[in-house]
Amino acid sequence: MKVVFYSFTGNVKRFIKRTELTDTMELTENCASERIEDPFIIVTGTIGFGEVPQPVKQFLNVNHDNLRGVAASGNRNWGQNFAKAGIAIADEYNVPLLMKFELHGSIQDTKEFKEKVVNFYEDNGTKAV
Repeated sequence: MKVVFYSFTGNVKRFIKRTELTDTMELTENCASERIEDPFIIVTGTIGFGEVPQPVKQFLNVNHDNLRGVAASGNRNWGQNFAKAGIAIADEYNVPLLMKFELHGSIQDTKEFKEKVVNFYEDNGTKAV
């Protein structure tokens, strides 16, 4: 399963790098309108008061039909807005929220995410967090 990620501050990029997944694509402002044909999971940070970053919105406008799941990073200091971008994407596109993690995630978070990605097709009953 392809993993597309957006990293505004570098936290999500560090998280993805630690998973050692190879089928990844970093989403930047330059490629936000690019069409991809593969099913994918998106991983994004949350900005402002729980908002989805603009490049992610732009990318999903073009590619939402191949979106299969979402994971989101955030800071627990934001309380109810912690990783809220993931909830917004899951709700808007009716896909599972695979997980929320703080900043660049813990080692356990990266292991959990990698397992979920590797086993995604096998586990059609993936539960939202």
